[in-house]
Amino acid sequence: MPVIRIDGPRVEDLNRKRQFVKDVTNAAAALYGLPPDIITVLLRENAPENVGAGGQLLIDLHKSHDTDN
Repeated sequence: MPVIRIDGPRVEDLNRKRQFVKDVTNAAAALYGLPPDIITVLLRENAPENVGAGGQLLIDLHKSHDTDN
């Protein structure tokens, strides 16, 4: 049984999440030639203060981009 883990920012719209999970499930089922009901998708939502890139927290990177405008 494939397990797909996706880390990303929080998504408030539950319907968008539903569609995303459905799309990912269908793509994996097609790739592996397996029935969709055995595909598990785990969404892990990360706040920007808990993620770093390039040595900086995302929350700080967003602030610096906001001041560039």
